[in-house]
Amino acid sequence: MEVLILVLSVLGGAAAGAIVALVIRNTSDKSRLQSARNQAEQIVETAGKEAENSKREALLEARDEALAAKQKNEAEAEKRFEEIRREEKRVSELEITAERHVERSKQRERELKERDRVLRRQEKTVTTKEEELDALIAERQEMLQRLAGKTAAQALEELQSTLVDKARADSATMVKDILDEARESANREAKELIVNAIYRSAAEHTAEVTVYAISLPNDEIKGRIIGREGRNIRALEAATGVDIIVDDTPETVVVSCFDPVRRELGRMVLEKLVSDGRIHPGRIEEVVEKAQKELDERILEYGRSAAQEAKVHGLHLELIKALGRMQFRTSYGQNQLKHSVEVAKLTGVLAVELGFNAKLARRCGLMHDIGKAIDRESEGTHVQLGGQLAKKYGEPPEVLNTILSHHGDVPPDNVISVLAASADAISGSRPGARRENVENYIQRLHDLEEIAKGFEGVNKVYAIQAGREVRIMVENGKVSDAYAEVLAKDIAEKIENELVYPGQIKVTVIREYRASGVAK
Repeated sequence: MEVLILVLSVLGGAAAGAIVALVIRNTSDKSRLQSARNQAEQIVETAGKEAENSKREALLEARDEALAAKQKNEAEAEKRFEEIRREEKRVSELEITAERHVERSKQRERELKERDRVLRRQEKTVTTKEEELDALIAERQEMLQRLAGKTAAQALEELQSTLVDKARADSATMVKDILDEARESANREAKELIVNAIYRSAAEHTAEVTVYAISLPNDEIKGRIIGREGRNIRALEAATGVDIIVDDTPETVVVSCFDPVRRELGRMVLEKLVSDGRIHPGRIEEVVEKAQKELDERILEYGRSAAQEAKVHGLHLELIKALGRMQFRTSYGQNQLKHSVEVAKLTGVLAVELGFNAKLARRCGLMHDIGKAIDRESEGTHVQLGGQLAKKYGEPPEVLNTILSHHGDVPPDNVISVLAASADAISGSRPGARRENVENYIQRLHDLEEIAKGFEGVNKVYAIQAGREVRIMVENGKVSDAYAEVLAKDIAEKIENELVYPGQIKVTVIREYRASGVAK
């Protein structure tokens, strides 16, 4: 019974569990179904909202596009309207301009017609005046012929002569005015350049010598210099090419030679021999050889120092040696190496002031007298020899032309050659730079006065200021004030062509008119 009850209880429990499970399952299905329905409704609602948003966005985009298109069309239309307005304005301006041109053309046409009428009236008047003038000229000519007894040809010749004289006087006056104006301007600028150039460069000047006096420790050394039967002095003169003068002057021997390099060599050799005390032909040859090497080194050093001082680089070694030899060369007492360096500096300064190549200018100035280094050894002038030397060692064309033209042998073909010639004149003419012997000086003054006396109308001539100025007194009746200027220029040109002189010579023509009366 208990078992039956237990079974029944189990069965009842199982049935109740099944019923509960069934109820729970039904409830769960309903809940799931409701959830699915809610989810479906939510999805539908979301899709509706998204569709609504998409629709709204599409409407907004379409509206923006329509608005942009409208604005673009309006801008294009405004731009087109603006172009049309500008075109209308331009057309309007053209119409106004055309109307003005038409009005001006009409005005000009009226003026031309009026001028034509005036010209016709004037032409008629001129024609009438010409006829009257021709008649009057014929009448006057006939009257003049009757009064003067001259033919028309004779009167014409006299008139032409008068006109020629008047034209000469007018041209002389015009030349004088032009020269005065040019001189005033040129002198002012040239003086500024020259003063600046001289201020910035300076060179020493040495006196010209052809002999050296060498002091001896005693008179006994003179006998050793002469040697037995004169063999020492003959060997010394033969080896050096100089003259050794041994006279009664106490403790002094003179070395004489017109070649400055040989003279310097003789001085060096004799001083070394006197200092050493051993004097014989073998020793003389040895000392001469050593002194020659030493002199060659000194010459090279002189040339290098000069090129360095002038700031000229790239010279050939032979040209540097030639420059060094100029240390022993003088002209009118002026040391030629120092003169060349000074000319280089002056030419460089002038070139800088005028805006030219200063480096090339200094080179031209330094090399302008290079021929003087070899003119005692070769045939030809220092200008010709210098040109050959510069061409041989590849100097620029400007340097070659400067060498050939600085004394007027050939015309200068560049500005730097002219500047170098000017610097050469400045260096040679500055006070104390050069001197000449009395005979040459007197002859130059005489030639200067004779040249001026050869011109017509010259009365008296005076060379003053050591020949650097010539003053010419002319006859008042033969030389006018205007022609005096032309006469001064002609005399200066003849002096340039016929005389050789350092520096410049000023020509002054003086014309004086004196009127006098006697009171009784």
